[in-house]
Amino acid sequence: MNTQSPISNIQSLSFLFDIGKVLLDFDFEASLKTFLPPGHPDPASALSELLAKKDEFETGRISVSDYTDWALATLRSTASHDDFHHAWRHIFTPNEPMWETVRALHAAGHRLILFSNTNAIHCPWVFEAYPEFSLFHGAILSYEVDSIKPEPEIYQHAIEKYSLTPAETLYIDDLPANIATGNQFALRTHQYHLDNHQAFEHWLTKQLSQ
Repeated sequence: MNTQSPISNIQSLSFLFDIGKVLLDFDFEASLKTFLPPGHPDPASALSELLAKKDEFETGRISVSDYTDWALATLRSTASHDDFHHAWRHIFTPNEPMWETVRALHAAGHRLILFSNTNAIHCPWVFEAYPEFSLFHGAILSYEVDSIKPEPEIYQHAIEKYSLTPAETLYIDDLPANIATGNQFALRTHQYHLDNHQAFEHWLTKQLSQ
């Protein structure tokens, strides 16, 4: 975090942070490819089908057991549930520049809320694996609320649960569709790119100077 930022010189704000590609980078395919048996007729399609169904899983409408059974069958894998869950979880790399920002915002007294599409294999495991998630004051997780970004319902749920004032809420996400819905709710949004953290820092400094 730029030490010249006015991060601690303004009234407390609320922040909604996406997890994937914002706080943690991830690579599903590299991990899941290990389950494809030699001679699989169409590895690319199997992986694509697996990830396409992930959104439904992350609404909480498919149980962990059912999704795991289906995923292993789709991959034609004889691996155990435990082996699949281990691979599904070990896909993350912390985005350290963003964590520096999180630490500074927390120290300055801002309210930090996780706002993420995720699932019951990743959570609560990810919070145990990365203890700094304890810096966050709350979370809206798709699989717990039966809704998924960019559906408006999950945004409304976040606003109501945490009594958010959109004009005082900064929302960071990597996907344009999610940002578009955030804009519909008049949140102060930034579409984040892992390869351009500096653009986020410039946006944040401007937002905190208002």
